[in-house]
Amino acid sequence: MSIRSFASKATETLFRTGRHKDFSGIAKVAVRKLDMLEAATVLQDLRSPPANHLEALKGDRAGQHSIRINDQFRICFIWGSSGPEQVEIVDYH
Repeated sequence: MSIRSFASKATETLFRTGRHKDFSGIAKVAVRKLDMLEAATVLQDLRSPPANHLEALKGDRAGQHSIRINDQFRICFIWGSSGPEQVEIVDYH
């Protein structure tokens, strides 16, 4: 299922062009993970590879899920009936 919407213009730009100044150090891995998100047909598709660390979020982000880009950055999203929505790259530190 394709990504339905982005919560961040910077994340959308990175996905569409492969680059954005805010993500220059993680662009290659981030684009690969966004491509995985784009290709997923069900949420469980994102459990592999295990390095994704797919998790349901809590607190302020309850209802969202995330996959890891690295120790610092995550891709957060809502899994809707038509696929991933409100996709954004978040700095967890």
